[in-house]
Amino acid sequence: MKKILIIEDEEMIRINIKELLEVEEFEVWEAENGEEGIKLAQVHQPDLILCDVMMPKLNGYAVLQQLRCDPLTATIPFIFMTALADRSNIRKGMELGADDYISKPCTATELLKAITVRLEKHSIVKQHYQSQVQKVQEQLKQLIYIDNITNLPNRLGLREQFENVKQSLNPDQYRLIPIISVNIDRFRRINESWGYDASSCLLKAVGERMIQQLRNRAKVSHLNEEKFVIILEAITDQNTAFKLAEMLLKNLSLPFFIYDKEVFLTFSIGIAFYPRDGDEIDQLLDRSQTAVSQSQQKGGNRYEYYQASWETKDHDQIALETDLRRALDRNELQLYYQPKVDLKTGKIMGAEALIRWFESKRGFVSPAVFIPIAEESGLIEPIGEWVLRTACKQTKAWHKLGLNAMQIAVNLSGRQFNLPHIRQKILEILLAEGLPPTCLELELTESFLVEHEEASIQKLNHLKALGLQIAIDDFGTGYSSLSYLQQFPFDVLKLDRCFIQNLDQNSKNQVIVEAVIKMAHQLNLQVVAEGVETQEELDLLQQYHCDIIQGYLFSRPLPAEEFLALFEKGQHLKSQP
Repeated sequence: MKKILIIEDEEMIRINIKELLEVEEFEVWEAENGEEGIKLAQVHQPDLILCDVMMPKLNGYAVLQQLRCDPLTATIPFIFMTALADRSNIRKGMELGADDYISKPCTATELLKAITVRLEKHSIVKQHYQSQVQKVQEQLKQLIYIDNITNLPNRLGLREQFENVKQSLNPDQYRLIPIISVNIDRFRRINESWGYDASSCLLKAVGERMIQQLRNRAKVSHLNEEKFVIILEAITDQNTAFKLAEMLLKNLSLPFFIYDKEVFLTFSIGIAFYPRDGDEIDQLLDRSQTAVSQSQQKGGNRYEYYQASWETKDHDQIALETDLRRALDRNELQLYYQPKVDLKTGKIMGAEALIRWFESKRGFVSPAVFIPIAEESGLIEPIGEWVLRTACKQTKAWHKLGLNAMQIAVNLSGRQFNLPHIRQKILEILLAEGLPPTCLELELTESFLVEHEEASIQKLNHLKALGLQIAIDDFGTGYSSLSYLQQFPFDVLKLDRCFIQNLDQNSKNQVIVEAVIKMAHQLNLQVVAEGVETQEELDLLQQYHCDIIQGYLFSRPLPAEEFLALFEKGQHLKSQP
């Protein structure tokens, strides 16, 4: 049953229209003024709105303007009913986004015809849009779940395969699912010596040989560079997996032929078992990789299986955590700022704040090393607050120097986002530093948000109410569902650098990037491309009408004073034609 909202201040007209529409089996909502009509439209999201023009307080034009500015109501068909039917009034309504005009008084036939025509047109447009969304979503799913070098499932494809095998188990029988990680020894040296193309051919050949050996007994995936993973069918005896690993090592020891050259490889294999070593695929992958590390430490070209006794923290990690606790007090943490460039103007429009740690004894410590420790230990909360406060303070300082439009992007970890008073803390920092909320963009990863979907949507809406921007970071490395883009109140989509790197050499990624940018724009999202390093990558992004880029092509992350100098120098890219 189609829903129609009537916004009309004259009660008799409202009642007559309602009775007419209910006879025609429409579900009808009614409002006697503009404010009430807007609220009903937001709550019930009708299929069509009939609205008077001349109403007290909030007239029909103002109602339409507010509805068109709200993503929830922006596309609802809207018909004016008015005695003001001269051209200037009609033009004004159409400019604001009205779909049709009905002159008062009108007959029941005229009213019903206008409603029917408008609903049919909207249905056609909506069906076309949904088919386009479905088409792109299917295309994205196919491309995102497959590794573009080997044409094997990637990490996301592996996750799906594991869940399928897991669900096929009989709960009344004890079975093991072996997760077998197969790493090429010293692959980085091969990659540097042979180059990208030859290394890609080699990876493909390795994958094909494993598939030929395993046939229908297992699923083979390629995670990245030297890492392959095999999910074996359920077994009762772990020795079955050990024998398979020995056969793999023997088979993979035979030469590979790349560009008519003979290449010999060695492999390190690590095995973990579901459910003995873990319930989730990420945990099992970590533990199979721990076994790979044990194999490599023993010289490689062998297999090891995971043992729980390996789980003790080593002394270096404990010492690192201790030093990290003192880093804030010792002023060892710094923020660097990577410029974000507007491709329409070619000029810097903002920056992403990136944390750096320069420890007194170790020197530079990579964020890839200390951030996981910070998250595990809970230190991410005080460190995250320091990052947010420092970034806001620096941005306000730039504003005072004349960089008035400068916007700062700050990563918000899942643990920070989950704090009960995060909204109040962000508001307190903004007020204390005097930074307008519109100049702050919070970046969150899609995986955390999707895992806590309902609570995340509510909390994001509360944060957006402050006036700041919300960005989905590293899009394409997690769930990457277009339905999530529609449900979550994002303003910005950040394309992960894995899609941008060597974009000009990868036709599949070109299809993905262009499709994502197109769809993001249809959802009124800005698109930021991360990790842009070559002119060829930039040219394609400009061709696809990407909005913003950041990467080493323009600038590496810089200390605050160097960032200011770069801005004042007026460095810019050639703007889009």
